[in-house]
Amino acid sequence: MEIVRETKYNRAEELKSFDETKAGVKGLVDSGVEKIPRIFHLPKEYSTNTTANFDIPVIDLGQGVDQKESVEKIRHASEKYGFFQVVNHGIPVCVLEEMLCGIRRFNELDAEAKKLYYTRDVTRKFVYNSNFDLYSAPAANWRDTFFSYMAPNPPKPQELPASCRYVRTLNNFKSIEF
Repeated sequence: MEIVRETKYNRAEELKSFDETKAGVKGLVDSGVEKIPRIFHLPKEYSTNTTANFDIPVIDLGQGVDQKESVEKIRHASEKYGFFQVVNHGIPVCVLEEMLCGIRRFNELDAEAKKLYYTRDVTRKFVYNSNFDLYSAPAANWRDTFFSYMAPNPPKPQELPASCRYVRTLNNFKSIEF
């Protein structure tokens, strides 16, 4: 008769181990992981069998739109849903496309290059990590994130990864460095 011993799951230890790799979810994928680690499983007490149907709130910032009304819509959408879509914001499509290219370039860097930016210190000008709420959420999300504070004091170029330093502008399609 074979005796099978169940090992006790230590969530805090698994979270710490994952975070210390500084490789994030992409690091797991790149390593060839075949089974989603338990830290990403939502405990049954948090799951529901219901589905919600709702529309994503759309905030129009176009000409002729009342600013106070827009602010109220943003407040409402933020409080009720936590997100919204902004249209007619005036950001040129080429800038948005270049931002997406920068995101791709960053995520395609090798793990060692990205580790330089991996941090839980949200006071840094550029923050890259996996799950801002990794240690407090009931389950980790299958995502890696980076963000940068651009106002009121934008970061110095050396505080940003080279892959994210340039954005095309509409004016003669010149590259500008932040």
